[in-house]
Amino acid sequence: MKIPTFLKILLPGMGVKRWFFLSALGVAILALGVFCLLGESGARELYRILVGYLPLLWRPAVAAGLIAGGFLAVALGTGMMTRAVLRAVSPKSEGSVAQALYEARILKNAPNVVAVGGGTGLSNLLRGIKHYTANITAIVTVMDTGGSSGRLREELDVLPPGDVRNCLLALAEDEERMARFMQYRFAKGEGLAGHALGNLILVGLAEALGGFDRAIEEASFFLSVRGQVLPSTLDKVQLVAELADGRTVEGEAAISSDPAPIRKIWLSQKAQAYERALKAIEEADVILIGPGSLYTSIVPNLLVEGISEAINRARAEKFVIMNLMTEPGETTGYTASDHLRVLAQYLDLRKFTGVIVNSESPPEEILARYRAEGSEPVRDDLRGAKTFGLRVIRAPLLSVVEMEGKPTLKHDPLKLAKLLSRESKALRRSWTRWFSP
Repeated sequence: MKIPTFLKILLPGMGVKRWFFLSALGVAILALGVFCLLGESGARELYRILVGYLPLLWRPAVAAGLIAGGFLAVALGTGMMTRAVLRAVSPKSEGSVAQALYEARILKNAPNVVAVGGGTGLSNLLRGIKHYTANITAIVTVMDTGGSSGRLREELDVLPPGDVRNCLLALAEDEERMARFMQYRFAKGEGLAGHALGNLILVGLAEALGGFDRAIEEASFFLSVRGQVLPSTLDKVQLVAELADGRTVEGEAAISSDPAPIRKIWLSQKAQAYERALKAIEEADVILIGPGSLYTSIVPNLLVEGISEAINRARAEKFVIMNLMTEPGETTGYTASDHLRVLAQYLDLRKFTGVIVNSESPPEEILARYRAEGSEPVRDDLRGAKTFGLRVIRAPLLSVVEMEGKPTLKHDPLKLAKLLSRESKALRRSWTRWFSP
């Protein structure tokens, strides 16, 4: 059950009720001072003028109504005054005192959630979770070699900004407005065609500020990001895969586009974990693995030295979010237990709370297109030993979104976040679950 927004102001920890009662007390003291000035005879005369004509039986009811009306007037006046000030200093808040206080006090005191992954799966997850906590950390893979990110990486020797850009937008206060320019792609221009404006901004900030991590911090500030986005490493390394036919392929784009199954995957050289990412994992209340491309979005983070060890050590509740569809070559024919089998090579799944699996069937017309491209729904075979000891949480989580001009299957971010708020003890204890969409 969702509680009306205006009741947020009554939540414990908002720091409002005490000042309201202080205002009411001030009015009462002021009234007492007036009566002291009038003296006993003056007070009697004033009482006679104001209520002396009322029948005795009516007077207690009138008194109660006046007291209630006084409290209401104090609350309304204080609220409207605050709202007017809020509109002046923060137009984006639209003057909602309850919402502004809720974001400042309740969301910022909600549980620490860490999401590990990359690609559109991670950014989609963040869109839902940001309604339940402002303490979100997205730990993002930086192994991308395709598209605009790959070109920038090759030409300027920078970390690929694409996945980071998508996560920043997903956590932005006004994602829709920011996406208009951050996701804009140049249609023409030598060297510009195909580049996303957001990628160029991040790369420019990295050069101007002397580091990719500093660029993310600055971008987070002007996008009003709720939470933080961190690369898993600042080292520039490549993904390398050994395929089932014996070939070795280097580069994320080349691996994900190759139709041959993956036998083994590693990094071109050792990569040290970004220190802030390790600290976020250590302090997390909830850790989420996935959704996202298994070998090119999730596992690359776990290959970075220190990341998987930190996750295994963390006392947080841990969940795996199972992918909806297989990916041609990369996970062709993989079932849900196959995904867990791969993750178990890097993570101690015995310390995980559960695995979340979609139970809803995709529309047949969309499924036909996926099958033509070599994808199938990830088959739920999680029974007995195949669960790796995890509690299997099944729920309808499917949504269809328009991406690159065609309907695409994704997890519904709000449904997924709501499910997590019920299944996670930390999120279940938070007030945010009662006020989120």
